[in-house]
Amino acid sequence: MARLDEVGAAAARDAGGIDPGLLGDFLSIVVEAAASGRRLRRGELRACGERGAAAALVGVPLRALVDLYLSACWRLWEELDTGADVAQVRASALAVLRAADDAVAALAEGFQLARNDVSRQQESTRHDVFDLLLAGGPTAVEATGRAADLGLDLTSPHAVLVARHDLTFDHPSLTSVPRRLETALSGRHGDTSPLVATRNGLLVCIFAAPDQRSVTLVGERLAGVLDSVAPPARGSGRPRAWQAAVGRTQPGAAAVRVSYEQANSALDLADRLGLEDAVVDSGTLVVYEVLLRDRAAIDELIASVLGPLKGAPGGATTMLETLEAYFASGGVTTATATRLNLSVRAVTYRLQRIGEVLGLDPTDPAHRFTLHAAVLGARLLDVF
Repeated sequence: MARLDEVGAAAARDAGGIDPGLLGDFLSIVVEAAASGRRLRRGELRACGERGAAAALVGVPLRALVDLYLSACWRLWEELDTGADVAQVRASALAVLRAADDAVAALAEGFQLARNDVSRQQESTRHDVFDLLLAGGPTAVEATGRAADLGLDLTSPHAVLVARHDLTFDHPSLTSVPRRLETALSGRHGDTSPLVATRNGLLVCIFAAPDQRSVTLVGERLAGVLDSVAPPARGSGRPRAWQAAVGRTQPGAAAVRVSYEQANSALDLADRLGLEDAVVDSGTLVVYEVLLRDRAAIDELIASVLGPLKGAPGGATTMLETLEAYFASGGVTTATATRLNLSVRAVTYRLQRIGEVLGLDPTDPAHRFTLHAAVLGARLLDVF
């Protein structure tokens, strides 16, 4: 019979060139089992489980490990001297098959247990890094190296997406979304990998953003994941059950917290303004943030420009809705009529009436900016 190390080396080549040392003393045990007809002992099975765990820790695929053991068995069978007695040949064959079966079962169990331990450790690390980055400050900078180990290079441009859902992302039907989104986004640019988790019922995704296409892709993949796991909630009053916002793209670990706050702010502004975009870019809402920075000034603007509407016939709410639709339609009367489900004549009358009450003509470009700013402020502050 050929030397056992030669059989093991050939089996390792069959399995893709993995380490034949993962066989341990398995071949000599099979030789003994074939001669005596015995099963693998408890200690021998435990050793197989340990080798399965060792293979998992060094990244050997389970398929290759099983291939190694099965190839070793059939190659060894060709070299075994079982004699000419049919009963003895059958007994030896059964012993080898049982040894292979028992060994593979022990290998798979040890492999899976080790993988579960690694997954738990990685998950714990991911949560730690996620929390440190969102906390900001020196702790975020300290997490840079650990984030890189997880596949997120914070020295390159990155951004944060925050999403809300009518059901909240803590709902049982949505608990798989973070992992599904990570899987959908991982590896889209080399070895990069996002960090995705939930916080206070919201979904938060920290991702590499080397260009605008990367930002767009995150929104597209999120939409795909959500469409696959849960239908829109009824009675939300919006065309979709979810909405997301993305903070501005910046490099550096400390920028994660900044982008996170920008995304949260943008999500809040989108809700106040009734924006229907699935994914809102915080950069497009800077003008609204500027309006809110001087509360006294915006209060004065609303009071002085829109105050007369409060006592006007028809009500301030109807007139504000007309102005909002008019500005959202780009100052096109026909488009405004479609938005409001009114006739063009009715919209024209309302605009004329608003001009008479306020002394500012919505159709006049010179007046439009002032009116638009006041209407946006009223919407943001929920004044009317």
